[in-house]
Amino acid sequence: MKIKLPFSDKLLWDLYSLVESADKAFDLFAPRTIKQAFFPEFYQLQRKYQREITRQQFNRLIYYLKRKGYIKIKNLEEKQGVLFTKKGAEKILKLKFKQKEKKRRPDGKWQMIIFDIPEKKRYLRDLLREHLVFLGYKLFQQSVWVCPYDTFEETKEFLRRYSLDRYVKLFLIEEISL
Repeated sequence: MKIKLPFSDKLLWDLYSLVESADKAFDLFAPRTIKQAFFPEFYQLQRKYQREITRQQFNRLIYYLKRKGYIKIKNLEEKQGVLFTKKGAEKILKLKFKQKEKKRRPDGKWQMIIFDIPEKKRYLRDLLREHLVFLGYKLFQQSVWVCPYDTFEETKEFLRRYSLDRYVKLFLIEEISL
């Protein structure tokens, strides 16, 4: 009895199957040990078990992404498609900034950001703080953050995206005295 998979699972499963079939084709030409040459059935059983473990991990990954709300299935022009949710897009953006190599400003100056976001927009305030940490800013004092890295454009882009420009002031400073 075949289980009908949701579209996202089927799409990702088909991609996985393609990769797995390429892996099986490689098995025919892969160098083998003496043990594998003399006991091919054992070797095939071992490979099948390893693939099954990988399938289980893959299924857990898809389930996790849907449960956490990073992906969803959407009907688009009478066809189903997999979309990243807003939460998923933010997660990808955070990962992108996290992996980006941080370069100190060549002029030796520091960026400073001062903000006063109203209490009714607490969510945006918390989001800004989290984003500042990802960009490499450090808390100097309450609502004042400093950064030695060249992240001016990324900071401005974030402020524009969430319409925080009117609550925030950006400065370029020569030095910091502690």
